[in-house]
Amino acid sequence: MSDKLKINEWAEEDRPREKLMRLGPEQLSTAELLAILIGSGSADENAVDLMKRVLTDCSRDENGRPTGRENLNRLGKMSIDELTRYRGLGPAKAITILAACELGKRRQAEEVLKRKDMGSPDAIYNFMTTKMKDLDVEEAWVILMNQNYKFIAAEQISHGGISETSVDVRVVLKKALLCNATILALCHNHPSNNPTPSKVDDQITKRLKDACDIMRIHMADHLIITDGQYYSYREHGRL
Repeated sequence: MSDKLKINEWAEEDRPREKLMRLGPEQLSTAELLAILIGSGSADENAVDLMKRVLTDCSRDENGRPTGRENLNRLGKMSIDELTRYRGLGPAKAITILAACELGKRRQAEEVLKRKDMGSPDAIYNFMTTKMKDLDVEEAWVILMNQNYKFIAAEQISHGGISETSVDVRVVLKKALLCNATILALCHNHPSNNPTPSKVDDQITKRLKDACDIMRIHMADHLIITDGQYYSYREHGRL
């Protein structure tokens, strides 16, 4: 098909947007998907062929030879200035491409995280400490997992005062049910940096454990997190 032929002059079944609607996004080439994002090419080159050329350049090895393999990682690392050197790619189109690449990276990161094994107190602590360290008030979070202790989601359920935070058992169970989680772990921090559980912590743990048993959800642990250490109800034989 001629480079000078605009996409709207193609047969309808070959146009990227119409093709996606008819067959789904997985049936489109990377160049076709990127062409949908940028919308148009230049007077001399349609959007699909323009993106094919960009992808070909991204696939070159360190000696400048084409490898024949698309390299979206390389595309995502290009700067706006590098992309706008291609005729037909202005700043707005370049920004759109880089935004799409970033979304792809974030989705991939989420998928990796969802497969993360959260079956030990250490794993839960290592994940949650980045969210909770340096907090000057208490927060409570629930870690939701599937039956193999693989991560599904982490949800903040309360944000409290200096010495305590409230945990609504109904909110915890609702989040677990909405995510189809069969295992959960409760986490909260002690701004005092003392990991020893309080009577209130014990009461919350018992209420949530009883509710989980009724709903046939396994409560894996309750971690109290401080700077550099934690208290695990499971490790202390209290669950």
